[in-house]
Amino acid sequence: MTMRPRKLTVLLLSVSSLAIASVDPLRAQTVQPAPSSQFTPTEQSERHPVAALAPVPPATPSPAAKDKPAGAAGGTLPGKPDPASNSENDGKESQRAVPAPSAAGDGADGKPAAPSVASETKGDGKATAPAGQPVAPASSPDGSRQGAANDNAPQVGKSAPDDHADTNATRQAQGRPQQYTVASEAAVGMRLRNVPQDLRSPSIALDGLFAAIGGAHIFPDFKTAADATPDAAPTTLVQEWRAAQKQPNFDLKAFVNAHFTPSPVAEVSYKHNANENIFDYIDGMWGVLTRGPDKPVAYSSRLPLPYLYVVPGGRFSELYYWDSYFTMIGLYESGRFDLMRDMVKDMASQLDRYAHIPNGTRTYYLSRSEPPFFALMVDLLANHDGQGVYTTFLPELQREYDYWMDGAGNLAPGHAYRHVVRLADGTLLNRHWDDLDTPRDESYPEDVATANSARRPPEEVYRDLRAGGETGWDFSSRWLSDGHDMASIHTTDIATIEVNCLVAHLEQTLAHAYALSGDNKRSGEYDHLAAARIDAVRRLMWSADRQAFFDYDWKAQRQTTVLSAATVVPLFLHMATQAQADGVAATVQGTLLKAGGIMATDRHSGQQWDAPNGWAPLEWMAIKGFKTYGNDRLAEDIAQRWMTRVIATYEKSGVLLEKYDVEATTISPTGGGGGGEYPMQIGFGWTNGTLLGLMNGYPAVADRILKRNPLANQPTVQALPPVDAYSVSNPANNGEQKGKTVSDPATPPSVEHH
Repeated sequence: MTMRPRKLTVLLLSVSSLAIASVDPLRAQTVQPAPSSQFTPTEQSERHPVAALAPVPPATPSPAAKDKPAGAAGGTLPGKPDPASNSENDGKESQRAVPAPSAAGDGADGKPAAPSVASETKGDGKATAPAGQPVAPASSPDGSRQGAANDNAPQVGKSAPDDHADTNATRQAQGRPQQYTVASEAAVGMRLRNVPQDLRSPSIALDGLFAAIGGAHIFPDFKTAADATPDAAPTTLVQEWRAAQKQPNFDLKAFVNAHFTPSPVAEVSYKHNANENIFDYIDGMWGVLTRGPDKPVAYSSRLPLPYLYVVPGGRFSELYYWDSYFTMIGLYESGRFDLMRDMVKDMASQLDRYAHIPNGTRTYYLSRSEPPFFALMVDLLANHDGQGVYTTFLPELQREYDYWMDGAGNLAPGHAYRHVVRLADGTLLNRHWDDLDTPRDESYPEDVATANSARRPPEEVYRDLRAGGETGWDFSSRWLSDGHDMASIHTTDIATIEVNCLVAHLEQTLAHAYALSGDNKRSGEYDHLAAARIDAVRRLMWSADRQAFFDYDWKAQRQTTVLSAATVVPLFLHMATQAQADGVAATVQGTLLKAGGIMATDRHSGQQWDAPNGWAPLEWMAIKGFKTYGNDRLAEDIAQRWMTRVIATYEKSGVLLEKYDVEATTISPTGGGGGGEYPMQIGFGWTNGTLLGLMNGYPAVADRILKRNPLANQPTVQALPPVDAYSVSNPANNGEQKGKTVSDPATPPSVEHH
């Protein structure tokens, strides 16, 4: 399709101008400082080392370190909490957290920095530690980390740290600054070392000042405070605040205005004329929502990225993890392979620098991730660039797996550690987790209010709220034990459908990548792990009575009761049997499918990831999933309903939105629905991307909706990307050897592998 020139106006737009009501989430509740703010800095460091540690400058690279491939250097997490902790079946897990990653940049000669100041590297490449400090492992020639979680990674039964070996040296190390090396060439090129950074969350770096700002209700949306840049080092600023507040007539708001610069947020409005259409809007919005490469800003909470990237829009002015995959669908459809490739490289850069992909590119997101979609991003890029993509990003795929499986080796049955859970029968599952148990920086007052209303330790509530943020479904009745009250949140008790399917797909992708690299042994091991996990999903999460997949409460040892659109994820990732896929189709059609598409869940809780809302990623996964299993009619029906709702709303408002009320039978210019912690957001990355994919995939349906024929020269139906990414061949890969296609023997051979 040929895009016509278009006019796009970027305006500072009040959301209320779209008749979207902004509800003050703080209401009249009194916000008390979080418990952690009452601790001294030393006590905080020992209690929450992952966020309380300041970055330290890197050592000069040794000859051995200089010879390592870019992106290979990493490090174990000295002083990790122990998976073999004395937790009980009631879920009392170890609360020892992991140290912070590094903000360090490059060595003095511009080469990647040495592993860590916490270790010295000998000429033979072996790391030694100063007295009383654990050793940070070196890297093997193939780029994998030795001694870390990925050493013989497929052997999930390998040894993990011993909780009983808590020596004085280990205790001392927990209170010391630890770091990951910034080893990627891209990070080195940004010269991160030349700009002072503090990778602690602002709530910890700013100590009691941050809690005071929250209690004063200075910002309607507290993310503004978390994103604001201080004009001095946090320690210095806290000292100035403590001195200033002793003065008569001290004005906290004036102090904040004088010492903090808000992060600029450009909300967008699109003015279109009769000659422009929704295709023009999407095409033009790529430029409006594109950011980077970033320039590091002193003491900013932003994690700078080396390449261009697309942000979701609205209040979300940084890169977000799982959002980005669905945005990339649109870049693929638009032919913006350069920008799509840059975003994959940005994700890889984070894995190189932090050993995981944070929830978003802010320091306060470093303690958690989001649903692991990196392998699917690699699939999408491989559809264009060829099979070499898998071996190029193999080190980062491995790091992703190490993060999600950390601690699995020594985990006893009936226990959990970070993201992994081992059931009483030995089955290994994943859950969501956050390494901190304090209020979320971006929602600090709201979290304190929630904890104050709960009848359990506030640290437990904070952990579950943070883990809820990692799900990407923040928030939903899926995480609430009573189905409606946020104080009942228990996210860490739940092994979710999608995270376990996504980890299984990551295992399949590692099997394929290792096969391409000639390591058939590791390939086979990952094949075995993927098969075992898929079996666990089918066995534990499938309900024959309810004909759908449900989350699994590992503490209660039973499925949860909330029917959610996540039931389609095993279909999307080709992990259900045909009988299960048919059952899901009937259940979705009978319960979740409404006038405008599929609802997030069957519950009306007031949370945004519940009824009546529908979300672009859920619609996309459902459509592709049902189509994959041969239910073309239902796939097209969902596509038509969703496209009608989104396009009709666009015609009334001129913008695309984050989410939509799909239950309503009338069209609202604001999208309807609502719920959650913030007003409706416009932009919007994943809506733009998946809508373009659907309009290109169903041009006849789109034509009927638009009452015009913008795709007359396109094929009648195009397959939704990615298409069998493991075996795609094109000129970009120069006819290189194909890897193995991971197949599912329980799925009919006619079904395309995702």
